Amino acid sequence: MANFNNANFADRKSASANAKAALLEKLRSKPGADDPATLAKQAERKAIYEARQQRAAEREALRREREAREAEERAAQTAAEAAAAAEREREQAAERAAAEEVRLQRAAKIIADEVVRKEARDARYAARKARR
Repeated sequence: MANFNNANFADRKSASANAKAALLEKLRSKPGADDPATLAKQAERKAIYEARQQRAAEREALRREREAREAEERAAQTAAEAAAAAEREREQAAERAAAEEVRLQRAAKIIADEVVRKEARDARYAARKARR
């Protein structure tokens, strides 16, 4: 115990009773719910609460606006990427078609050369047969 002066039971009991009475008096001396000071504090707390709620609502609105703007930007970027990919695909398809055309022209030239060689060979055979 911190206080050794109250050595007997009666002294401790009276000190406890005095402490309880002091607490009760402190509670009784508090202003009531209809006191102007209490009402002013309540109004101030309510104003602070409402201001907080308003700021939170503004932050939420800004966040939603930012998210909507970012979603629009992502959609525009995705559309641009899709358009670029489609353009690349068209270019590649055109290149493949041009390469296929070149391949077909080469094949046609080879076939035409074969036909010319065959005709020349046939003409030589026919000339040889005619000489006999």
